[in-house]
Amino acid sequence: MRAVADGARPRQWSKNLLVLGAPLMAGRLDERAVLVDSLIALVAYCLAASGVYLVNDALDVESDRRHPVKCLRPVASGALPIRAAFGAGAVLQTLAVGVSLLSGLPLAAVIAGYLAMSLAYSLFLKHEPVLDIAVVASGFVLRAVAGGVASGIPLSQWFLLSATFGSLFMAAGKRYAEAHLDLAGEGPTRKSLERYTTSYLRFVWTMSAGLLIIVYSLWAFEINDVSGGSTLTVISIAPFVLAVLRYALAIDARTAGEPEDIALTDRVLQALAVVWLVTAAGAVYWSR
Repeated sequence: MRAVADGARPRQWSKNLLVLGAPLMAGRLDERAVLVDSLIALVAYCLAASGVYLVNDALDVESDRRHPVKCLRPVASGALPIRAAFGAGAVLQTLAVGVSLLSGLPLAAVIAGYLAMSLAYSLFLKHEPVLDIAVVASGFVLRAVAGGVASGIPLSQWFLLSATFGSLFMAAGKRYAEAHLDLAGEGPTRKSLERYTTSYLRFVWTMSAGLLIIVYSLWAFEINDVSGGSTLTVISIAPFVLAVLRYALAIDARTAGEPEDIALTDRVLQALAVVWLVTAAGAVYWSR
């Protein structure tokens, strides 16, 4: 059971907080019904993601054993048998769909779509350049969509675009760090990296960062107009841009292989996130 818990990667559950983004920025997270549905989506995603990690580790056991970091995972190290990983993963994914039904069919459809996409990724899409980054980014976007779907909140086009380019930014940064491991001769990481160059990956995450800042800035000005002239949303652009630049620093240093590690350990990035949250969400709730 300890090996199953380790294989479920609870540290990565921090990424699932994205499901709270739509209700928060819509100014409705303090409504009881919306909060309950959002928490259901959060729990469902934690179960689904953990199930996906276990199945993916079971499928990738041979390549993980040759990886300098992934070889320590329970399945690759032998602490968790492959059949047990498949079984635990299937149970968690089934529970995820069941929990999502407590909110309704729309959320269950999003969770099922995420699981189907993740299985396709594990089986073959992760070997296809560009498509592998797109699928990883889509996993983040679906988390953001799940919060709106579960609570019945219409999703702003700017919110979706910000989630899309932000996800692509992190996914490309992840591949950039993995490509560095290959170049450093620390062992093979994944097949798709054979067709990537570091300059191409740098282009992708640089482009994504620029588009993310532009889209968020346009969104902030739109919220400013809707919220009756509050300048907090415009002020929120500053900490947002600094946070993007701070994360880009980690990507450039080739240490962004695990986004959750940066989010949980970088105190400056955490402080910028708090300032952004206070200004952006504060403007939305202040105008009510």
